Parts: sequence; C-alpha cells; structure tokens
Amino acid sequence: MKTRAPDGSFDFISRAIFGIAATVLALFALVLAGSAVFDFIVAAWSRQHLGISALNGIGYVVVAIAVFDVAKYLIEEEVVRGRELRVASEARRSLTRFISTIAIAVFLEALVTIFRVSQENVEQLFYPTFLLIAAILLVLGLGVYQRLSVAVEKQVDDGKAARH
Repeated sequence: MKTRAPDGSFDFISRAIFGIAATVLALFALVLAGSAVFDFIVAAWSRQHLGISALNGIGYVVVAIAVFDVAKYLIEEEVVRGRELRVASEARRSLTRFISTIAIAVFLEALVTIFRVSQENVEQLFYPTFLLIAAILLVLGLGVYQRLSVAVEKQVDDGKAARH
C-alpha cells in the first residue's frame, strides 16, 4: 500500500483554524477585561459594593490574562512555529504560567465569595472552602508536575551528554 506525501494543505488549514481560535480567544479576553472595568465603573458610580466589584474585576482580569495567554501560546506554537520539535522546558514553562494564572483566579474567586458569603449567610461557606481546597490542590499538583518534569529533563539532558 502506498502512502501519500502531505501536500501542505492540511498544515495550512490547521494553522488557519488555530489562528482563528486564538483570535476569538483574544477577543473574548478583551471583552472579559472590558466587562470588569465597566462593572467597576458602574459600582463606583452607584457607590455600592465597590470592594466586591474591584475583587470581581481583578478575578475577571486574571482569567482574561489566562485566556489571552492560551491565545498567545496557540499563535506562537501552532500558527508561527507549526509542528516543529519543541523543547520540554518551554512546554513546562508555558503550562506553569497558565496553571499559575488559573490558580490565582480560583484563589481570588474563593476570596470574593468568602467576603460575600460571610456578610450574608455564614452557613454557605462550604463553596468557597472547596474553592480554596481546589486551588491548593492545583498548586500542589503543579509543584509535583514541576518536580517530576525537571527530573525527567535532567535525565534526558544527561543522556544526551553521555552520547556525545
């Protein structure tokens, strides 16, 4: 059975799709950040819940940064570079930055929810408590991933050095 050589059209189409997805994500990140600013301005104008609005805005902006970071990653890795071989440390740094941003967003959401719930209904503190636990587990998981991936990278580098 004879296999066909790739003609590059699939590569072009996949790069175009990744480019479109990255553009949409970047636009959504801008809308989210703009919405945070708008909500804060409305709260400041009405002089109601300014602190909660600011904390919500910070959370939205952090999530917008995470989404924008994903868009940037797609552009850099899938559109510009294509499918060329990547260094494991680059992937580790990108994933670390992304997960750290998500963890910050979860911690902020827990903090905002704690402030809101503690003033209204203390019995509902289970949700923000579980958010805090999830964020802590996310950071611990990231730490384990970092530890294991650095150890593997070192073994690979030592193996390459021994071969040369």
